Amino acid sequence: MKISRAAILVVALTLAGCAAPGESGGDEPKVNMQEAAEQADAILDGTFSAIKPPVNWTHGETSEGDCDVSRRRAVMTVISEERRGNFLGVVERHWKTEGYTQLGVNSSLKSPATYFETPDGFRARLRFGSDGQAFFEVATPCVDKSAVEAPTTETVGPNYAGAPIPAPDVRSDFWSAGTSDSPKP
Repeated sequence: MKISRAAILVVALTLAGCAAPGESGGDEPKVNMQEAAEQADAILDGTFSAIKPPVNWTHGETSEGDCDVSRRRAVMTVISEERRGNFLGVVERHWKTEGYTQLGVNSSLKSPATYFETPDGFRARLRFGSDGQAFFEVATPCVDKSAVEAPTTETVGPNYAGAPIPAPDVRSDFWSAGTSDSPKP
């Protein structure tokens, strides 16, 4: 996947606080996998900040390809079937406000999902799995190869990074509404 010069510049400016176009006079900025992973984390951070009331979440697996990275997070708050549409709506509105383009939707009642792409080629996904657990993934475009560190954002609730992620176990008066059998904190 090829990245346009403008997309690279936007990501580089965001990540490094570089000079505006024309001020540096240097070569085209390069973004590496670590910088792209940090941008994926920023996309996820912004998304979770937009979710009201807030939910508990943990880091999921980070995967690295030849020139791309995927960051994942799992929601540990039970999202009832009755509230999944609300949850998807909050996230979709946020992503559209950020200028992301919706690529697709899975309207399954049991496992709904939504797929978006940022103007600079990052792919964002929200999908529901079993027990009303929501899973987020942000995949980067192809960038320069580099080592990738674990995410540094503090989780809301226990951090299960590197371990199996259990079923959601946090109850919310709003997000878990209608799930009389959902776990209690």
